[in-house]
Amino acid sequence: MIRYLRRPPLMVVMLCASILTVFGTGPSGAFELKPYKDRLFAYPKVLESRDGGDYLVIDYRELRDINGRDRVPEKRVNRRYVDLMPRRQQSDQTFETEAGSIKFIAVGNPKDAKLVTVFVHGRGGDRNLGINDYSFGGNFNRIKNLMVRNNGVYITPDGGNLGDAAVAQIRALLHAVYRQVPGARVVLACGSAGGAVCHSLAHDQLTAGRLAGIALLGSFGSDSFIGSAAYLARVPVFIAHGGSDSVIPIEGPESFYRSLRRNEGYPVRLVRFETGGHGTPIRMTDWREMINWMLRVRLPG
Repeated sequence: MIRYLRRPPLMVVMLCASILTVFGTGPSGAFELKPYKDRLFAYPKVLESRDGGDYLVIDYRELRDINGRDRVPEKRVNRRYVDLMPRRQQSDQTFETEAGSIKFIAVGNPKDAKLVTVFVHGRGGDRNLGINDYSFGGNFNRIKNLMVRNNGVYITPDGGNLGDAAVAQIRALLHAVYRQVPGARVVLACGSAGGAVCHSLAHDQLTAGRLAGIALLGSFGSDSFIGSAAYLARVPVFIAHGGSDSVIPIEGPESFYRSLRRNEGYPVRLVRFETGGHGTPIRMTDWREMINWMLRVRLPG
């Protein structure tokens, strides 16, 4: 039987305090995530490479990448894509903030941790979406494994209606981690309408200065990002989008990508899954490739 790691119900402050003891007070050293099931989760054929490889058009086929990958299409991936070991280090928590309480799920042993990845769901979701081992082709199980196997921590908070209260709560959560882990970096990934949280937090000086990168997965760009604290700190931005997304058409993310590239040398990438829909980036984004790119190009700040 799998044994879940339980923590006392003393809110996330206890989690942050434990992270402090293992990250230490110095800056995190350079590292990269080690391989984990790379062959299964690698991008299919690259149809086109633009801008020196910063814009990739990926061959996406529903019959292969959903029906051929899932035991039950869009509900349960084939077992070889999943390893449930991280459940031993998974716990449901609540953190009290001035803006109200926020529930989140944490995965990973903070001892000797080197990286924290935070995923914010889209509209209608909650913290459980980003923790489901079998949905979205097993891709959330992969990021859980990548964090646990590389001495990292994975956090999925509830974003509610993704409004101002959610932004304030998630900001407080990140600030608590930052206070306890001076110098540590965080990857902030936002799916679909959750991009509102990413764009709002981009304007927060403390949050932005400590990010390894921002990922917009099937989400949208915002003109307000230009000139934000994250922009000025040259926080890497990774955009993944379906070429046939009917909810957020590809033209918007492409325009945002181009606006960032006008700042010469700004670290931005766009991965376009040709014929893919709104949920395709959540299923198909290569977490290891994305995060290692962020760690390579992030300037000290």
